[in-house]
Amino acid sequence: MGITEILEQAVHGDASDIFLIAGLPVTLKIGGRQNRLPGERLLPDSIGRLVEEIYTVSRRDRTNLDRGLDDDFSFAIPQLGRFRVNVFRQRGSLSAVIRVIRFGLPDPARLGITENVLSLADNKKGLVLITGSAGTGKSTTLACMIDRINRSRDCHIITMEDPIEYIHRHDRAIVTQREISIDTPGYLDALRSALRESPDVILLGEMRDYDTVSAAMTAAETGVLLLSTLHTSGAANTINRILDVFPANQQQQVKIQLAQILKGIVCQQLVPATDGSLIPVFEVMKSTVAVQNMIRENKLHQLESVMQAGAADGMCTMDGNLLALYRAGRITRDTALLSCVNYENMVKRL
Repeated sequence: MGITEILEQAVHGDASDIFLIAGLPVTLKIGGRQNRLPGERLLPDSIGRLVEEIYTVSRRDRTNLDRGLDDDFSFAIPQLGRFRVNVFRQRGSLSAVIRVIRFGLPDPARLGITENVLSLADNKKGLVLITGSAGTGKSTTLACMIDRINRSRDCHIITMEDPIEYIHRHDRAIVTQREISIDTPGYLDALRSALRESPDVILLGEMRDYDTVSAAMTAAETGVLLLSTLHTSGAANTINRILDVFPANQQQQVKIQLAQILKGIVCQQLVPATDGSLIPVFEVMKSTVAVQNMIRENKLHQLESVMQAGAADGMCTMDGNLLALYRAGRITRDTALLSCVNYENMVKRL
């Protein structure tokens, strides 16, 4: 079986990921579950052949791989889809994990991305953060937000992604998409350059370290809307993660700065539904006077109560959403308990 046939099976089978790992048959991830295709277990030689085919189909050179480095890139096959590939070595042999990205942009209504999440894209300036662990759909949520902006207002959108997943075509907005290591050396260089490119909206793929966090906050202060991601769970944890990046003597100033520029935090996870699919669950915090005061005064432990009482402002908690899904019969009791933030409180509410 060649790589093109594997990719076709993944797309037609609605798989999200493809695993090429020595000792296993080709494995597809469908609806959060592994599905091993019929056939022999992959040997190191056969994986090497498949990896070589990936580089041929994508027209990429394998310089990074030949230097002993992991390689991360994306490519497209006409009439089939886009694919994000990570090639790496384990136990002395090559392996690859391929993320399947369908052509076109995701439909937020079909995916269950709610209006209180998407409406954060209506801000004209400030900082909006989408958080959650890897593989919870942060890139998809951001793509829906960028598409909303693209269709609704005249502006210049600059994205910095590693690698580019969804392709945005110019609509009312001009959309400039830059891929890390191909179009620009890194996030920090791209971000500094973007401020000289008349941006209105900046999508920063990830705030990874002190330099990118600091530069992102500075950019948000210049009057642009900056969207980015963090691998955190919960609004309070996200704010603490940002603060912890800075030295202790700067943190009070950062709290004041963050209170002014932060427009909202969305924390998301994917949970199994009763029908076997995966559905997103969101925690949404939006900037209100109360929230701004709590950030300035370091009363982050009170954020959850503000989100519980802030439904009129579009806020909600993760546990509140899980409870609503359970009552609607969309998830099981066990799923609600496994995915909740406050286990003891969820047991009582259930």
